[in-house]
Amino acid sequence: MNVTSQETYETKDGLFAQVESTNHEQIVFCNDNATGLKAIIAIHNTVLGPGLGGTRMWNYATEAEALNDVLRLSRGMTYKAAISGLNLGGAKAVIIGDAKKDKSEALMRKFGRFIENLNGKYITAEDVGTTTKDMEYVKMSTDSVAGLPESMGGGGDPSPVTAYGTYIGMKASAKKAYGSDSLKGKQIAIQGIGKVGMHLLELITKEDGIATVSDINEGSLKHAVAEYGATVVSGDDIYGLDVDIFAPCALGAILNTKNINALNCDIIAGAANNQLAIEEKHGVMIKEKGLLYAPDFLINAGGLINVYSEVIGYNRENAMRDTENIYDTTLNIFNLADEENIHTQKAATLIAQKRIDDILNVQSTY
Repeated sequence: MNVTSQETYETKDGLFAQVESTNHEQIVFCNDNATGLKAIIAIHNTVLGPGLGGTRMWNYATEAEALNDVLRLSRGMTYKAAISGLNLGGAKAVIIGDAKKDKSEALMRKFGRFIENLNGKYITAEDVGTTTKDMEYVKMSTDSVAGLPESMGGGGDPSPVTAYGTYIGMKASAKKAYGSDSLKGKQIAIQGIGKVGMHLLELITKEDGIATVSDINEGSLKHAVAEYGATVVSGDDIYGLDVDIFAPCALGAILNTKNINALNCDIIAGAANNQLAIEEKHGVMIKEKGLLYAPDFLINAGGLINVYSEVIGYNRENAMRDTENIYDTTLNIFNLADEENIHTQKAATLIAQKRIDDILNVQSTY
């Protein structure tokens, strides 16, 4: 989940004011009593192409929390696609409910019908709480779906590519901070070892990095210890560890005032979305503390790159090759941040927004 109760986009009363503050193009509320479907599709920007972003299923405490999450996530997808050079816009969807109890074939197929009604403006894929099998069900109602299993010509699980991009961004960060991109002997704390975090752990340990992990899933922790020799810590203890690199790979909005103050690392480079609770405030705070932050929407873009490859004609080797471009882009962002004396998240956003504005200006002359 990527929200905190005290920090949301809303600045004035009213739904339209909230959407205005994030400059979203369209919000679609989906309801179906027969299947129990309650979903929100947020389309942030389609200047570069149709909005592509996964569907997350989460048992949100309130509908307002779900709305705030989908607004944050879809905006992040816009910049993720733009900075990665993809011809895609940004969008995202959330389904409100417990994926283990409430999800069904009928629900996913009905959700697909809502997507179909958007006439290609939104392309969905798997995300937290959804799987490639769920995308098969969605496919029965619409062609505006990616993240399909390999047996259907899709790219299958994108998490290995997401992890690879995060790893590449982490290595670029090490190059900037230490003069070498080697992770050998580096102490790395990974918060969250789900599908992406576990793949990242594998890549780090193959390079002889030393990993400490935390997660709420005991089975994942046992596997991390047995397979990769990781050390386990509990809960918030992950923030105060004396490490070289902190890798957030679970919750969003975890880089808040309290947690940033607790960090004892040189680099922040992880796969979680929307890591900064308040972008400007906490981006500045990280910079002033002397930490090097690899913008999340850049280094976790491997999954989107993989899904985009599926949309244009899937080739895993091409997706991995394109994901490697994250290395140079990360270094370029660090250089821009230094030149302009701004925090790295702002530098990344400026680069992404410039690409969008340039295309928008060309379109306006047609």
